[in-house]
Amino acid sequence: MINLYSWPTPNGHKVHIMLEECGYRLGRDWQVHPVNIGAGDQFKPEFLKISPNNKIPALVDSQGPDGKPIALFESGAILLYLAAKTGKFLPKSDRQKFEVLQWLMFQMGGVGPMLGQAHHFRIYAPEKIEYAVNRYTNEAKRLYGVMNQQLTRHRYMAGNSYSIADIAIFPWLRSWQNQGIDWADYPQLKVWFDKIAQRPAVKRGVAVLADLRKPITDDKARDILFGKTQYQAR
Repeated sequence: MINLYSWPTPNGHKVHIMLEECGYRLGRDWQVHPVNIGAGDQFKPEFLKISPNNKIPALVDSQGPDGKPIALFESGAILLYLAAKTGKFLPKSDRQKFEVLQWLMFQMGGVGPMLGQAHHFRIYAPEKIEYAVNRYTNEAKRLYGVMNQQLTRHRYMAGNSYSIADIAIFPWLRSWQNQGIDWADYPQLKVWFDKIAQRPAVKRGVAVLADLRKPITDDKARDILFGKTQYQAR
């Protein structure tokens, strides 16, 4: 059994989708354990044992590569682990594999951090700092442009086959409005986005824990997520 410790964020949904795409079914092959990041669950000692960076998601597979349990944190590493375990969504040939991996790294190093900052300064920051809003909104638009251009030449993000690159990127684009994006400016990317959204496993994945997520409106949750609580020594 695979146990996933998660919350309905883009990084959480990446792994929810991957598990379902790999043929695992929630309740049968994998279980999800909510980690309410607005309430501070990510700082509990039992969670820090498997995710020392106090971030979701984290995975524990009772049947690891050597038949022994393995614990993993970082969503990109988890996607790679599941791809290796199942033989799905990561090509076998070196050329195609590295084409996929570069777009996975593009998500981990660019799409996630930059769109997250755009979302933060546009929606959650207690004061609207014009420089920060413009900086990250413009970077979001640049990244969307890179992806749109890529999809003028390919069916999927890393070529003509669906891969972990698509699975990694898709959840981050679901908040396009909060990132200051107008889909009319990125028609090829919008076609891709709609195509991915219709996949049955994707629909199941983004529904996992979705009813638990609530808007961040209170000061305590803001402090836990963005304030001094985040930086206390563990």
